Amino acid sequence: MSRRTSRPRGPAAARITSASPCPCGLPAAYGECCGRFHSGSAAAPTCEALMRSRYAAFAARDAAYLLRTWHPGTRPPGVDFDPGTRWTGLDILDTTEGSAFHSTGTVTFRAHYTDDGRPDSLHEQSRFVRHEGAWVYTTAVFAD
Repeated sequence: MSRRTSRPRGPAAARITSASPCPCGLPAAYGECCGRFHSGSAAAPTCEALMRSRYAAFAARDAAYLLRTWHPGTRPPGVDFDPGTRWTGLDILDTTEGSAFHSTGTVTFRAHYTDDGRPDSLHEQSRFVRHEGAWVYTTAVFAD
């Protein structure tokens, strides 16, 4: 997900706590799921786990994590969050490679959101590589 904008509007995102359901959609609390990746206490072991944690970082507005997990060759100087956007759900549609035994992988997903209250979605195939031993996001192709 590479959504960037700086136009101020709409209400702020709901605060995500360690006990909140994880925004990535897995049946775990945020602190036990993607929150541990965001805090740096664990690293995402697969491309899918990294994709889910990056989606959760968009929901939590954690720019530092997004930048830390972006390949240095494609990383932007910063991430701006649109205050009118609320991420509402993630569907993983397909994965290729991306396990502990691979050096590359892709995740195709549909990320649901509302933009100033209007529902919409982003359909994308994200590409990941191992960089210095960790999975990082490189590029994406929009599927719609």
